[in-house]
Amino acid sequence: MTTTLRPTAPEQRTDDGGRSRSYEVCVNARPVGRIDLATDARFGPGFGRIAHLAIDERDRHRGRGTVAALAAEEVLRGWGCAQINVSVPAGAATALALAGALGYVERNRNMTKPLATVPELPAGSVARPMSEAEFAPWQRAAKAEYARMWRDRGVSRDRAEAKAETDHAAKLPAGVASPGAVLRVLAHDGVDVGTLWLSLSGEGGFVFDVEVDARHRGRGHGRTLMLLAERECLAAGATTLGLNVFADNTPALGLYTSLGYEPTQIHLYKVLH
Repeated sequence: MTTTLRPTAPEQRTDDGGRSRSYEVCVNARPVGRIDLATDARFGPGFGRIAHLAIDERDRHRGRGTVAALAAEEVLRGWGCAQINVSVPAGAATALALAGALGYVERNRNMTKPLATVPELPAGSVARPMSEAEFAPWQRAAKAEYARMWRDRGVSRDRAEAKAETDHAAKLPAGVASPGAVLRVLAHDGVDVGTLWLSLSGEGGFVFDVEVDARHRGRGHGRTLMLLAERECLAAGATTLGLNVFADNTPALGLYTSLGYEPTQIHLYKVLH
C-alpha cells in the first residue's frame, strides 16, 4: 500500500511570500482523506502549518494520518519552512497521540471556564480603571514582553515585534476607550501590584494579559487578578472566560487549572531539520 498526497487545486501564493495548497490523501491512488497546508501568516513563510487533516472513517487506524503528516513535512520543507505548527482540539486524544508520536511539542494552549458565581476579592485588594497616563507605559511594556515570548519560541525579532504591534493595534485601537476592552490596575493595601487586560465580546471574555509587578509576586495577586477578570465578565453579562497560556509557564498553568479552567485547544510545533 502506497500513501501519497495528490493536489486538488493550484497552489495559492500571496505577495508577502505566503503559500497554501490542499491535497487528497490517497492510498494506491484511492482518496482516503484530505490535508490542507499553508505557511503561517502570523509568523511568515518560514513557518508552515497543517491547517486541516482528516482521514475517512473506514480508513482510520491504519497509519494513513501518520504517513500524510510525514508527507506534509516534506512539502513544507520544499517550501523553505523550518518549523511546522498544528492546532488540535484538547479532546482529540487520537490526534494528540499522533502529534506526540511524530515529535510535535506543545507550545501553548487555550483554556476556558464557565462562570456563574461572582467571586470576592481578598481583603485589602481593590481594582480601578487604568488611566490614560498609565496606559502608554503599560502598553510599551506589554508589547515588549509579548514580542519577547514569541522570540523565545523561534520567531524572528522583526516578526515578533510586528505581531505585537499588529495585535495591540487590532485589540486596543482607542487605548483605554477601545470597544470591549477592560483595563484595570489592582492595588493591595494601597499599593499598585498588577494589571489586567480583558476583552469582552457577547457572552464571553478573554484574558489577554495578567501582569503582577516583580516586587509583589508570590503573594497571590495573580489569582486575585483572575478573580477580578471573572467579576468583570459577570458584571457585563458574560458567562465564559477564556485565555491562552504557554506550555512552559508552569506557575500560570497551575493557577488556571486550580481555578477551574480547562483546555480547549492545544497548539503544537515541530522543528523541521
